[in-house]
Amino acid sequence: MSTEKTHRPNGTPTPGPAAATPVRFGYGTNGLTDLRLDEALGLLADLGYDGVGLTLDHMHLDPLAPDLTSRTRRVAQRLDALGLDVTVETGARYVLDPSRKHGPSLLDPGPEDRARRVGLLIRAVQVAADLGAHAVHCFSGITPAGTDPDTAWKRLAESLTPVLEAAAGAGIPLAVEPEPGHLLATLADFHHFRRTLGDPEHLGLTLDIGHCQCLEPLSPADCVRAASPWLRHVQIEDMRRGVHEHLPLGEGEIDFPPVLAALAATGYQGLTVVELPRHSHAGPHFAEHSLPFLRRAATKAAQSPDAAPHGDPSATPEGSSTP
Repeated sequence: MSTEKTHRPNGTPTPGPAAATPVRFGYGTNGLTDLRLDEALGLLADLGYDGVGLTLDHMHLDPLAPDLTSRTRRVAQRLDALGLDVTVETGARYVLDPSRKHGPSLLDPGPEDRARRVGLLIRAVQVAADLGAHAVHCFSGITPAGTDPDTAWKRLAESLTPVLEAAAGAGIPLAVEPEPGHLLATLADFHHFRRTLGDPEHLGLTLDIGHCQCLEPLSPADCVRAASPWLRHVQIEDMRRGVHEHLPLGEGEIDFPPVLAALAATGYQGLTVVELPRHSHAGPHFAEHSLPFLRRAATKAAQSPDAAPHGDPSATPEGSSTP
């Protein structure tokens, strides 16, 4: 495959009624944790992926280990040599606290704990800039017991403000993911939050297609159309309604061709990354089988008579109830 790579530092949709943009697929390293990072990147390039969702973790570009700058430089060189684009993801389970999943969070009661998460995200922005990444992904965290919603939203806004400042300085979008069970769980929550912050330019959205199937009132394809003005990163897997379980493609309820048709129609230029963190024990197998599945669905989407029209951003669920 070609080793020439053009970085697009954000996934901003192409303005106006442009032709459909081919969907570009990646695979998340949180689903390849039994592989060394260099081997994981080589595997994805050999399989034909366009890029990688790189989760900063102790086994893959540890953000807390010494010499991060030089290690990041080597990863950038490897990505360039393989022709892989990258989005930096920050969902490592125990990178900050070996006993508490995703802890500490941006919502923790202790300011020192929140500051540790903020520091990790700012470091992730720096890594993303050095890698030429499309975006930095993050999420809010679960509201701690005994914390009222107003306090939780205030903590989130205060915590992410310096991260957004770092993102703006680096020219890297911060893509917040609505996560089931978290404070910011839905598209409506995302719109509530961005309005609270005054709609900052570098605040964007990570849209997880499975999460749309799990709990959004709109279909996954309609979620894509509604989210398109803010779309900076996309994660994809299969899922069932009401059950937050990431499933291999084809094992859930999602109809993928309409989703990929909607993505192509938005002009989104970032990566659409397969997200199977609980299938890492067989990561190479699922990486091998996911890409042909998505390519078949994309071909079917392109042949559909409904593939061309753009969605109407006014269809966004902003008007639905918010906290």
